[in-house]
Amino acid sequence: MTERMLGRERGIADLADEYDVIVVGAGPAGLSAATTLAGTKARTLLVDENQTPGGQIYRAVTLAQPVDRQRLGEDYWRGRSIAEDFLRSEAEYAPATTAWSIQPLQSEGGRTIGHEVGLSSNGVARLIQARQVVLATGALERPFPIPGWTLPGLMTAGAAQIALKTSGLVPSGKVVIAGTGPLLYLLAAQLIDAGATVSAVLDTTPRENWLRAIRYAPGFLVSPYLAKGLKLLRTVQRRTRVIRWVSALAAEGEGGVKEVVWRAGGREHRMPADLLLLHQGVVPNVNFSNAAGCAHEWDEAQLTFRPQVDEWSASSIVGLALAGDGTGIGGAEAAAIQGRIAGLGCASRLGLVAPAERDRLAVPLRRSLARAMRGRRFLDELYRPGKEFRVPQDPDTIVCRCEEISAGQIRTSVSAGAGGPNQMKVFLRCGMGPCQGRLCGLTVTELIADERSRHPSEIGYYRLRFPIKPLRLRELATLPQTETAKVAVLADLADTHHSADLNERKPQ
Repeated sequence: MTERMLGRERGIADLADEYDVIVVGAGPAGLSAATTLAGTKARTLLVDENQTPGGQIYRAVTLAQPVDRQRLGEDYWRGRSIAEDFLRSEAEYAPATTAWSIQPLQSEGGRTIGHEVGLSSNGVARLIQARQVVLATGALERPFPIPGWTLPGLMTAGAAQIALKTSGLVPSGKVVIAGTGPLLYLLAAQLIDAGATVSAVLDTTPRENWLRAIRYAPGFLVSPYLAKGLKLLRTVQRRTRVIRWVSALAAEGEGGVKEVVWRAGGREHRMPADLLLLHQGVVPNVNFSNAAGCAHEWDEAQLTFRPQVDEWSASSIVGLALAGDGTGIGGAEAAAIQGRIAGLGCASRLGLVAPAERDRLAVPLRRSLARAMRGRRFLDELYRPGKEFRVPQDPDTIVCRCEEISAGQIRTSVSAGAGGPNQMKVFLRCGMGPCQGRLCGLTVTELIADERSRHPSEIGYYRLRFPIKPLRLRELATLPQTETAKVAVLADLADTHHSADLNERKPQ
């Protein structure tokens, strides 16, 4: 396997100038899409920022040892076969490579005939062309803005899980995990098994969510989620303290987290902590699809924006498909199936698979996808984060961590005339930092909606532009200089010299 993997890995300098398909993201959706496409003889390139395939959910799975299988669970281990199937395929693989832009290529008649993808790795940037592109950029943890969430000693649950999976790092001292969603209990079990001291799990799931979720219980009762969820809950409850119906939460301390403060049962409670891990579900990572110009819509069930795709995962942009949790949260199993469907769709558009054969191959996949999604709506409703944890009421709570913008400042900008996130940038730099809104975007939308008494779908989201990831100037300088770029630079220099000449001639 190692020899085959090394044979398919490519440094950025070794990549071809053009591929049939470029797949961005090596999680379950991206791996499955690339494997499917390679099987149709499409010349396929998979690019990913990580050193090994797997994405977040199956991070470092190809390097995992038998002890990791026991500690991280069978669901994690299932990703190994998905990664190995890809590594056995004819697809090329560029790990440790960042995709930072995508631009359409057009014929002389103005028809889109492909896309040009900006990539960078090891200080070098390149523009690679593809007839089709599949974005499988996965999910992000939903922002969880509480008082004190910028203190040292506070992380997201996902960050702690990355440290555990990639480096075997286990937190020391008193650990408190707070929030809502299945990952809360999964991480608690994994950390306890790894030897961490988890003092408590503070569950912020609103009590009223059960009434909303119960109507979707029939689908959940026949889903694989039921047995897994019950086993996980029993495991965590046996081994640590679980506190439910938490309605307020804050971190306190000088120079770092020292105490966690919460409200439950009508009373305030405190607990010493060395590390607080926050989590309230995941949402689609829409930065790439947003910057590419794909149409998006508000998903009321998952309280987030997501890109619009058709039954073959094609977006509103010609030649650009999207698959996996980046189109709506469905879990790893569903993402892998969606990746295969997206691969079939791309292969058909390339003329490598006849429509009738594509449809035939998709029938069992769609059945499997329906089974994998069974019970999903129950989970969406049950673990819907409470408004108090999505829309901070304390005006001093930081919302944009990059630029240190508070909830109060955002509300004030609305009073001053900011009607949406993009207008707000005239008043504040919120969303203009290195994360480009990943940690504040949804909070900003809901804050403005709350202040204006409007629905989030009416407020909209940040309008993002490329590059969507930080790009060093030295990387930019390695790109080939086109004649168009040279003309643009010379024109700018001419304008600058002309302006300077006029200034010199002005009477003093």
